[in-house]
Amino acid sequence: MTLQGKIMSAFIGKVVRKDLAFQVKGGLPVPTYVLEYLLGQYCATDDEEAIEQGLEKVKQVIQNNYVHRAEAESVKGIIRENGKHRIIDKVTVILNEKSDAYNATFSNLGLSGVPIGTEYVRKNPKLLSGNGVWCIVTIGYISGEDVKVRWEIQNLKPIQISNIDLDEYIDQRKNFTTEEWLDFMMHTVGLNPEHMNRREKFITLARLLPHVENNFNFMELGPKGTGKSHVFLELSPYGVLVSGGDVTSARLFVKMSGNKEILGLVGYWDVVAWDEFEQQKGRSVDAVLIDTMQNYLANKSFNRGKATHEASASMVFVGNTKHTVPYMLKNSHLFESIPTSFIKGAFLDRIHLYNPGWEIKMLKKDSFSKGYGLITDYIAAVLHAMRNDDRTSVLKEYAKFDGTLSERDHLAIRKTFSGMMKLLYPDGKMTNEEAYELIDFAAECRKRVKDQLYVVDETFKAEPAVFKYINLKNGVEVKVETLERISNAHLFPVSVVENPEEGELNDGDTQAMNQGMPKTESSDGKRPRIPALQEKSLSFRMGQTGVSYKKLFAPYMAEAHEITVEDPYIRAPWQIKNFMEFVTMLIETRPVDDLKLNLMTNEEDEKLPDLIDRMDEIKDDLAGYGIEFNYKFRDFHDRCIKTDTGWTITLGRGLDMFEKYSSYSIANTRQDVRKCKEFMVTYMKTKTV
Repeated sequence: MTLQGKIMSAFIGKVVRKDLAFQVKGGLPVPTYVLEYLLGQYCATDDEEAIEQGLEKVKQVIQNNYVHRAEAESVKGIIRENGKHRIIDKVTVILNEKSDAYNATFSNLGLSGVPIGTEYVRKNPKLLSGNGVWCIVTIGYISGEDVKVRWEIQNLKPIQISNIDLDEYIDQRKNFTTEEWLDFMMHTVGLNPEHMNRREKFITLARLLPHVENNFNFMELGPKGTGKSHVFLELSPYGVLVSGGDVTSARLFVKMSGNKEILGLVGYWDVVAWDEFEQQKGRSVDAVLIDTMQNYLANKSFNRGKATHEASASMVFVGNTKHTVPYMLKNSHLFESIPTSFIKGAFLDRIHLYNPGWEIKMLKKDSFSKGYGLITDYIAAVLHAMRNDDRTSVLKEYAKFDGTLSERDHLAIRKTFSGMMKLLYPDGKMTNEEAYELIDFAAECRKRVKDQLYVVDETFKAEPAVFKYINLKNGVEVKVETLERISNAHLFPVSVVENPEEGELNDGDTQAMNQGMPKTESSDGKRPRIPALQEKSLSFRMGQTGVSYKKLFAPYMAEAHEITVEDPYIRAPWQIKNFMEFVTMLIETRPVDDLKLNLMTNEEDEKLPDLIDRMDEIKDDLAGYGIEFNYKFRDFHDRCIKTDTGWTITLGRGLDMFEKYSSYSIANTRQDVRKCKEFMVTYMKTKTV
């Protein structure tokens, strides 16, 4: 059964085709969860005819009931003439102390001071949050004389699922593999998983952590157009997105009204997200706000007036970066774009996870899902229900982190691990490999915060943290490094790089590459000393950059007279291109006169004649460079490069180590800017005859 089939079968009535909301929405300023609420009622099927009928019904509902601000007076007239009318609008409620009653304000309809029953407010306290709640409301009109308020609320229903069966949701996890469930979650947030690698999916999934984990402090900075704020604006009726420039201490925490203390946004919402956080750059920020924020981020509490309040709302800070990551690492720090008032150790140290938004591609038309995912309101209710399921203690079964980490480091890693576990393995069933994948991701995202703290606040250097842990399942010590530091290792002193065996091509490797370059003499006429080549193993991370055939192979190919490439997958045009890039590297880094180059690959019977033609063309071309090229076909699976100097370089993925890239990008001509797949390289020396 296909993934889409599994989704439809497991969550009957709870899924919707994700592109339908875009077809209905048009230019309406309506959150996706409002539209999917309606689509879930009329389009929860895979029958195309039923979907078309459902779409027409939803469009009718929107046309007849959604209130456009420009048509507010017309809607009021309809209510008066008919006596009542059902509308879709955002409703905000305040307490009118003079009348000791609640009054509602309708955002688009433009009505205020409308009496609303206490029962509605008790059932839906978010109506009092000051930010409003989208509702389906039946409004009546009272005719006659001596009527103070002519509008009355006859029925009000917030657009959100009232209850879910969490056990049913968790139980369905067993029907999906981890890869399928991860793709399912991508469809659910409205993105096409086919255009994302596993790491990109993890980074996207991390945006849900504030929704599923109480008091989670999240930050993501990256280029525009990568969907940073989408999850917080469209995903959940339990979260609120506010402009960074509109945030005040009163709005966020407590507003003093005489002797009364009115709770702010953190008292009503699961998630409070600051959008375009960078736009406060250069502005004077209220010191009270920063102090209150710091206390809340650390202790879940805040002081205003005479009382101390507690809340469970997660805090999210999203914003855009102006410079590339290499530029920031070299010239400033990764926090450079946030408001200056917030760039201080006391505040930043409270961030649990810094999501590397720069690794997510800019969203294009084909980036969005056209498959089925959970109705936004349903997944929002699931995440809300799971917030109090604390799984931080599970981590201690797998890893023991170094004692140099602070308690805040430990807490951040545990909370990220707990949240990712709830998102990916809600049933708690995961392999050891899957558990350590979560641990590594959690530790890396916290290390990103700590690395930048050393730059922002030098006092943190007094007690440096070593991000490593003992794998309690096999006793191996594992060091953790951020991907951007591995990819840009040349920007840091060698001592900074904690884990060179993880594919970090540092200065030592660069120096060794000179062995593969044409020999030059130093100013005193003596040939420079060349470091001896070493046996070693390197592992490379998904998404890593700075890797090339030249860095990996040139030093070991330099003295060889015969080189054999064994790769079963040199058949498709892009695979042959990889091989030719390897040959080009040889030509550019060493003399190739009288070089013998052998290729061993698999054959495909139906494509063999065409492949032979291509290989013969390569043979003729290379002969012009003095290279004797020979090829053979046989059935095998191992991938390696062998030299007559005794070196065997084992390649986990062969020459196919780069992720897909555009033909019109710089990556098409420069390997070092391409993102890698996850792979290993092992260098072994054998005796030569």
